[in-house]
Amino acid sequence: MTLQTIAQSNQSTVIAEYISQKERATSYQNEAELENEFIAILQKQGYEYVRFSSSEELKNNLKIQLERLNDFKFTPTEWNDFYKEFIANSKEGIKEKARKIQEDYIYTLRLEDGSSRNIKLLDKAQIHNNHLQVTNQYENTGKYKNRYDVSVLVNGLPLVHIELKRRGVALKEAFNQIKRYSQESFWADDGLFEYIQIFVISNGVQSKYYSNTTRESHLGNKKKANTFEFTSYWADSKNKAILDLIDFAKTFFARHTLLNLLIRYCVFTSEGNLLVMRPYQIVATEKILEKINISHHQKKYGTLANGGYIWHTTGSGKTLTSFKSAILAKELEYISKVLFVVDRKDLDYQTMKEYDRFQKGSANSNTNTEILRRQLEDPNAKIIITTIQKLNQFVKRYKDHRVFDDEVVMIFDECHRSQLGAMHKSITSEFKKYHLFGFTGTPIFPENCSEPQGTTEQKFGVRLHQYTIIDAIRDKNVLPFRVSYHNTLKPKEEIKDKDVRAIDTEKALLDERRISKVVEYILQNFARITKRSESYDFKKLENISSVARSKKEEGKRVQTSIRGFNSILACSSIEAVKKYYQAFKGFSHQLKVATIFSYSANEDFDGLEDENNEGTEGLDQSSREFLEGAIGDYNAMFGTQYDTSDQKFQNYYKDVSLRMKDKEIDILIVANMFLTGFDATTLNTLWVDKNLKYHGLIQAFSRTNRILNSVKTFGNIVCFRDLEKNLNEALRLFGNKDAGGIVLLRKYEDYYFGYFQDHQKYEGYQELVERLLECFPLGEQIESESKQKEFIKLYGKILKMRNILECFDEFKEDCLISARDLQDYQGMYLDLYRELRGQKQEEKEEINDDLVFEIELIKQIEVNIDYILNLIAQYAKTKGKEQQSIKQQIESGINSSLEMRNKKDLIMNFVERVNNQSQDVIKDFEAYINQQRDEEFQKLVSQNNLKEKEAYAFMQRAFEGGSMDFKGVEFPKLLPRENSSFFSKTSNRGAVKEKIANVLSEFFERFYSISSSVFEKREEKQ
Repeated sequence: MTLQTIAQSNQSTVIAEYISQKERATSYQNEAELENEFIAILQKQGYEYVRFSSSEELKNNLKIQLERLNDFKFTPTEWNDFYKEFIANSKEGIKEKARKIQEDYIYTLRLEDGSSRNIKLLDKAQIHNNHLQVTNQYENTGKYKNRYDVSVLVNGLPLVHIELKRRGVALKEAFNQIKRYSQESFWADDGLFEYIQIFVISNGVQSKYYSNTTRESHLGNKKKANTFEFTSYWADSKNKAILDLIDFAKTFFARHTLLNLLIRYCVFTSEGNLLVMRPYQIVATEKILEKINISHHQKKYGTLANGGYIWHTTGSGKTLTSFKSAILAKELEYISKVLFVVDRKDLDYQTMKEYDRFQKGSANSNTNTEILRRQLEDPNAKIIITTIQKLNQFVKRYKDHRVFDDEVVMIFDECHRSQLGAMHKSITSEFKKYHLFGFTGTPIFPENCSEPQGTTEQKFGVRLHQYTIIDAIRDKNVLPFRVSYHNTLKPKEEIKDKDVRAIDTEKALLDERRISKVVEYILQNFARITKRSESYDFKKLENISSVARSKKEEGKRVQTSIRGFNSILACSSIEAVKKYYQAFKGFSHQLKVATIFSYSANEDFDGLEDENNEGTEGLDQSSREFLEGAIGDYNAMFGTQYDTSDQKFQNYYKDVSLRMKDKEIDILIVANMFLTGFDATTLNTLWVDKNLKYHGLIQAFSRTNRILNSVKTFGNIVCFRDLEKNLNEALRLFGNKDAGGIVLLRKYEDYYFGYFQDHQKYEGYQELVERLLECFPLGEQIESESKQKEFIKLYGKILKMRNILECFDEFKEDCLISARDLQDYQGMYLDLYRELRGQKQEEKEEINDDLVFEIELIKQIEVNIDYILNLIAQYAKTKGKEQQSIKQQIESGINSSLEMRNKKDLIMNFVERVNNQSQDVIKDFEAYINQQRDEEFQKLVSQNNLKEKEAYAFMQRAFEGGSMDFKGVEFPKLLPRENSSFFSKTSNRGAVKEKIANVLSEFFERFYSISSSVFEKREEKQ
């Protein structure tokens, strides 16, 4: 078969429109055949095919390619110095290597003759000077021997890795295999494969890519968010996904595209995270740059005809797109300044933080007009973040300033806002050579426009690119919504929208009895809807507060890994906010509730036009006094010192924002604030007692649908008013007439009983559970491998279905399977997981590579030590059959938990010791665990011949920090001396380090979550 490559524009990274030229094959294709076909495509596109039988061959090829790139020959000494000091520095890991590719790619080498020479890893000025090679089946041995499918080398360095699975295997398996390689071997043999910037995964039918990121999640425990949900599809400029591997190879791996992705469209953040842009972000960036170039060369700047706006739905990464657009625009020699214009102080702060995260010092923010003037006159201040209010004041104050004659790029964020009216006109009338661009997730069209000449196109020009909520949900870049409606008024008084303006309408909606009922519903259903564990009992956790935490955390609520999400309550007015806040204070609960509001001249407008204005000055005395009291409650809760004065209120806003993102606040009560422009991945629920429509509705709903992990599968919208008509109209305007089928989850009955779609049957929960109970009864062993596979797939489906159904009120009575049986099935599932993911070498090449374990879902619903301790307390007070039943329940709970299983012997031994004479089970357990921990660690130190004082200090730091760190200088200090009997003449120090690291890690995982103190006694003795 002859493969024809597609024509590529030398200007566009993303192809305008792709039509597959591939004929559908009918024969079976194994993984090797898929791999060979893929490599053949790359060879046709100019990649050199190479094979390496050893690491020495790989390193020698690197030397040859760097010599070619730099037109320079290394002497053996020079190469050794360059390789050891710059390429393979043993003190550097993934972050440092990513920084070298993205930022510090030039090294000054001291030559043998005493002179210096700059050696570059990449040519970023002329990208086609970089040489592309492709290799496959390279073997690397670290913890285990791994054989990598396909790797792309750029100038000899592996910068892209492709993991393939045969057709029919779940794509997630390729992702999981790369995770295993990262743990087992990418770091081995000088860590050259830690230079990988982009991973590609494919099973032939579907292909995705993602960055080799060390991104941390937004959770307090800082666990890696390296999850499958962060992978991306490649697409053409019309947002049509390119899925088939061969089509993917012809587009994504076109030389110009791949090199542009690596060199121009990756962002290495100041936090050390590597981000790779998505195709729609790249298209938008290049459309803006193209417009700037055209208008500059035609000297037609300063008009809307040469500007435009970008419509990218909320949550799709507009800030990253605007940042990259600003960075590339400021590099144009004829551009004097790039102004990023926002319309509120708080977003000024948020955007500044984001820009600063992407690149330290890339942007300058300002607090007053005088600072803005100095920045505009400073030639080194290329990117300036300012509010539209400050820019408007500058224009009025400095009428003849020379900056008005400079060529500037102005990027307006959230450009759908009404505040952009008169000020927008004033600014554009003064600047003579502006290039004007706007970003919005919800443009203003004639249908949702509240002012004459106020549409987004009338203010900014034509639409340059669009990526709607339909596109984003289809590509799984944001989540769909699950909307439920609760009628809180009697049927005869049902109020459907604000067109009904009877005098008693608002009285009915603000009636304290109604608000009390709403609050009662929220409190009763909060844990379920926000995915807190059913066993999450606040009072019991308070009683055993000394367990499972270090002393520095004393007095805080116990929060285990991924223990649910948080929420916002949107109210109709400030008066409603006050009533709701008081109602929450009137109930007994342990939720952390806060509120924030500010003056709005148009408080009742449904489009959220003025939701976050500049301060509290316009508030009436009663509202300001109330806000002072609420902030006082907040200060008592978090130990802060804020009030409603201007600067302290701004700082209060910032603190609330950060605590919402860190999930320290459970419910934030607002009127309009935080319903647009605020992103928190841990937020999954919006309680709505407010009329919303058009862009205001989409903006508010979209606070809940940011991707986090496989547990968060949708944004929860709980409506206490009938917004169904408004929702349908908004989806029609910002999606299409069929948008509801993509944006909204299906109804409860479909998930429970199953449904048909596109002539395909989707099994419901009831059918899945009936099959589980019939085919895999508890107490019977699952013998054959085929049956084990069937059970794993079936139980995984049930877990995912329960994850959705548990947020429906109806599911409380229809779960079909008892909590105990669910735990036992979960124990069976984890037994098979451990068996098939075992540590033995022969199990690493998966015979079960078509299986995907839903471990994140297991972690979400697993029991914790507090749950077990409460059962033990009950066990100590009972006798006979009841006591044995509780013991079985304890054992089932431990077996069902991924995190608790390695502690089973510890806990069950304590159960055997406890009796009804125990006065304080919690205190006894704490003493028992501390004793066991100290004895086991002393034994560990002795058996491994570790330096005792250094070992205890190292482990204490691990317990205090919550994680093990073997990359620093402290770990080697505790190792046995090399001349000790622990090392033989033939021993491998690297193997010894790896063995001891594994032993320490197992000890840490066994004791960290159940040990309350951190080696204090040992510290006292020493």
